[in-house]
Amino acid sequence: MRKPVDYRLFERAVGSSEAVAGLFDAATSALDEIASGRRELHAVRHPLGFLCLPVERDGDRGVCLHVFGTGTPGMPGTTGPDPAPTASPVHSHSWELTSCVLYGSVGNLRVRVREHPEVATHRVFEVRSDPAGVDDIRPTSRLVSCEPGPEQTVVGGEIYTLPAGEFHTSVIPRGTTAATLLLGHSRPGRFDLSLGPVHGRGHRVVRQTCDAAQTARTARTVLRRIDAPHPR
Repeated sequence: MRKPVDYRLFERAVGSSEAVAGLFDAATSALDEIASGRRELHAVRHPLGFLCLPVERDGDRGVCLHVFGTGTPGMPGTTGPDPAPTASPVHSHSWELTSCVLYGSVGNLRVRVREHPEVATHRVFEVRSDPAGVDDIRPTSRLVSCEPGPEQTVVGGEIYTLPAGEFHTSVIPRGTTAATLLLGHSRPGRFDLSLGPVHGRGHRVVRQTCDAAQTARTARTVLRRIDAPHPR
């Protein structure tokens, strides 16, 4: 029987190298099970352009592996540029996020959103997702303006956190790869949101699922990069 991820490791990881090491152990254990086929799991192509491996879900908490970058097996265009996102890159989660970067560099750019501006630059859209992998992107009446806020660059072995409801976007340096192990803790009464055009319309996005072979290849590649002395 597989050992579940200890959620307390995420809570202790900020400022604790021992807890971070535990997260790396949890990630490599899960990846080894996926790569060998001992765990039945299929990677999903996320609308924001990365691969998501849903490691486990328990009530209002869930752990995922996110894989970014060119040359990632299972992603379209592995010999060219990364797949284009099918959703707005500026978004906010209905859940609190704690993320451990396994390799590479991840920029977390916070975005300042101002309500009731004199001149609106964006409309807020609500994202309703169902278990079948369909995202309904619905326009709301909220018109806002936004501008870049502070950016935090996090590299392998480091942790970053983000509260529910804070708009942000993830930035991966062009031509590089990265992977993270992420804990999400849902907060009641909140919805996932994104920023879109002022006159944008609602639409639907269907998430594509990788097959078992693609998922296993991705897991093996991530394992190799975690173990490399200088992952790229």
